[in-house]
Amino acid sequence: MKKKIAINGFGRIGRIAYKELLHDESLEVVAINDLSTPEELAYLLKYDTIHGRLEDKIEVKDGEIICGGNHTKVLSIKDANELPWKELGIDLVLECTGVYTKLESAMSHINAGAKHVLISAPGKGEMKTIVYGVNEDTLDGAEQVLSAASCTTNCLAPVLKVINDTFGIESGFMTTVHAYTNDQVNLDVQHKKGYQTRRGRACALNIIPTSTGAATAIGKVIPELNGKLSGSALRVPVGDGSLIDLTLRLKKEASVEEINETFHKHKNEVIDITEDPIVSSDIQGTHLGALVDANLTEVLTTDDGSLTKIVAWYDNEYGYTVQMIRTMKYFLSL
Repeated sequence: MKKKIAINGFGRIGRIAYKELLHDESLEVVAINDLSTPEELAYLLKYDTIHGRLEDKIEVKDGEIICGGNHTKVLSIKDANELPWKELGIDLVLECTGVYTKLESAMSHINAGAKHVLISAPGKGEMKTIVYGVNEDTLDGAEQVLSAASCTTNCLAPVLKVINDTFGIESGFMTTVHAYTNDQVNLDVQHKKGYQTRRGRACALNIIPTSTGAATAIGKVIPELNGKLSGSALRVPVGDGSLIDLTLRLKKEASVEEINETFHKHKNEVIDITEDPIVSSDIQGTHLGALVDANLTEVLTTDDGSLTKIVAWYDNEYGYTVQMIRTMKYFLSL
């Protein structure tokens, strides 16, 4: 019998998750909760400027989205405590609103009858943060609420794991060059996070320095690296496709060739390496957490030791969502 999934929040991540699960043999999306109308949700599901048009026939009937032979109930309930998860027999809620990120608020889904909640964002409170391919083996299946971390952490952690396991990491700094998101604005305007965050400036017309918690949060995923990394972000005028630029001081010195060969040896569905001279649009639609750019690996050796530079690409929408689904499938198999 298929596990029953509900998606709370049908934005960029929620819609991609629905598409990825549409023809899944083990999981079924039985309900979507979003404050928009079913017709608007179906329209945005069908047409996507970045990821293209959905090929499956889609229609709205009697408060359901019917797509690929699946009937998905559409709800519009603001308070998660009032959602009919018990009645629908929901095994897991993909929490994709960006609102229920605190443990206390995410527990609203549990109170409503869901068995588990997976948050598509960094979680706040005592919960496990999981990046598939790095630390999913810390799960035991009994967790009620867990976090799939951020899109940047899902790129950063697999890269750091390979390097730390092979050479060891003393310390490092990360910059993410990140596509703009819907938390930004098209034209200059006041922003809820304040003017000092710079996120109230026009996202398609500026390179916007801002903050990221991905580097400092890495200790939740790889405890050995807790406190060893810091980072910042540059939001740039592209709609999707991002990269991390890592500068690391390693415990064991390594050449460019040794570093790239290490990534070749460890490549899998989560992390890969390319010698192609790619750009940001080339990463769109990939299912990887991280794609290391071999041409941009550098090592600088001085009298004080050496610094290593590694660049990895990621689809901050599609790749991240696939990583989240991998975590969900692994968790539900326990």
